[in-house]
Amino acid sequence: MGHPLVSVVMPVYNAEAYVGEAIESILAQTFDNFEFIILDDGSTDGSGQILKHYQQRDGRIKIISRENKGLIATLNEGIDCATGRYIARMDADDIALPERFSKQVEFLETHPDYVVVGSKVLLIDPEGLPICPFSTLTEHEAIDAAHMEGKGGAICHPASMLRRDILQKLGGYRQEMKYAEDFDLFLRLAEVGKVANLPHILLKYRMHANSIGYTKRLEQLKSNFQALKEAHHRRSIDFQITFMHEVINNEGDVNLSKIHRAWAWQSLVSGNVKTARKHAFLALRNNLISVDSWKVLACAMRGY
Repeated sequence: MGHPLVSVVMPVYNAEAYVGEAIESILAQTFDNFEFIILDDGSTDGSGQILKHYQQRDGRIKIISRENKGLIATLNEGIDCATGRYIARMDADDIALPERFSKQVEFLETHPDYVVVGSKVLLIDPEGLPICPFSTLTEHEAIDAAHMEGKGGAICHPASMLRRDILQKLGGYRQEMKYAEDFDLFLRLAEVGKVANLPHILLKYRMHANSIGYTKRLEQLKSNFQALKEAHHRRSIDFQITFMHEVINNEGDVNLSKIHRAWAWQSLVSGNVKTARKHAFLALRNNLISVDSWKVLACAMRGY
């Protein structure tokens, strides 16, 4: 029997609340020629038992369990274990829509000059309510330009499918780019081939108030800055160093009220009124004297 066409690489760390739904979404793919490599990065909750249950159910699932090594080492280990032509990234708290793999494989098979393809995604809150679409740029030039301006998220990492041979030639993810390993990778990939997003929503990306993007925001911005600086140097483009310095200096404190307020506004603009009202109330609960929170609540109750 030959190698599968796709290797799904999914790191897991203390994700018992969501990992079952994530696995179910992969097993429900209309494209089924894949191996499912799940790396348990030293979980201390019930994730391990859930993984064993699914491994017994589906022979395509391969579980690697060991002590905690961190995300970057875990991703590179998954790539080293993969045998497929393509690497499909997946996170343990997200939900892949059924046609994700079929559409991405078709794109890469018919566009040999592209090295990675993502998709538009739907941001959801911790309980799965819709917030708004994300990663809406589709063309190589627009995506790479956004990255070169320091704007992360133009490709949603867990929605991406990559060519394994190119990923290995580039050395995988770089340890020195902690918290920005995907941003750095997409910059490097765009230098050896084209990048794209499919215009369809093919993944539901779960937002958390305790995610790296909030709790390690300053460290992430510093790694983004370094990746951006190196990309400009590789491409022989002048780098405006003050740009990221200004972003870092003006980032400000991130607190629960501010996070829920942002989710409320994003939901409201996208027409997800129920989600907007939920997070407007949560924003206010976390800061009763916030004028901005009262404002978003008033707008959410009106529905516009």
